[in-house]
Amino acid sequence: MHLENPYSDRYDLKRLAIHHPQLQEHIVLNPSGEETIDFSNSAAVYELNKAMLLADFKVEKYELPMGYLIPPVPGRLEYLLHIREFLSEQFNIDKNTKLRGLDIGSGANGIYCILGLQHFNWTMVGAECDANSVEIAKANMQHTKSLKNKIEIRHQENKSFLFKNIIKTDEQFDFTVCNPPFHTSKEEAFRGSQRKINNLGREFDKKEVALNFEGQANELWCNGGEALFIKRLIKESTAFKNQVKVFSTLVSKTDSLSSIDKQLKKAKANSYVLPMDLGNKKSRIVLWWFD
Repeated sequence: MHLENPYSDRYDLKRLAIHHPQLQEHIVLNPSGEETIDFSNSAAVYELNKAMLLADFKVEKYELPMGYLIPPVPGRLEYLLHIREFLSEQFNIDKNTKLRGLDIGSGANGIYCILGLQHFNWTMVGAECDANSVEIAKANMQHTKSLKNKIEIRHQENKSFLFKNIIKTDEQFDFTVCNPPFHTSKEEAFRGSQRKINNLGREFDKKEVALNFEGQANELWCNGGEALFIKRLIKESTAFKNQVKVFSTLVSKTDSLSSIDKQLKKAKANSYVLPMDLGNKKSRIVLWWFD
């Protein structure tokens, strides 16, 4: 993990539980006698990440209804730390510069916007196509004084577009981030959850996962999966190349990189693939920019 990520070591669950007592009921001991949580339990994962927001990012209140994608705070912070470092190295931007960022698909959790403002003091805008998610995210912003009226969540009413209708005329951003829906269907997403639970050493309970499936359809899957979504992202970014310094997205699947690279070359974009490892999960950030 990034050297500046405060979650690079084991989580201090006792400290987090002081700020969010509901976490305490989910703390268990692993075979080595160390405190942990059941990461296959959506309620436990939610309370852990909520505790992080309350304890470390000065969020006063945070509510996420069941069924919406739970934001893994350490991984999302890792992404933003790499973005800051890349802008510093590629564009010679001082790391203390107050950046302006746009999150494409901010979801109900609005996590990149919250972390961008609270951890880095950046100006953040979120774009989301689901009206319910927009309202949930806005409500959470209003519950915290330091977030209130400082983060803008914009509703993308036309799902055919990603940047269009969101980036305003003559508006400038230093970067965009995106955590695209990487499955091609509900069935593929379900199988992904099955593998995740099996990898955690827990017996897969089909009924339980069906009832506690984290994430709405638009958060987890789309036609063509992440590869097609990112190709759309790259294609549309060409129209905003003078308004954004660097575009970026997470890429979950190695197999997606080939088609993404072809689209970047077609768009005549400069690009860079940055590996990002979080525990046993291997991912990468694809960044692109235009001359």
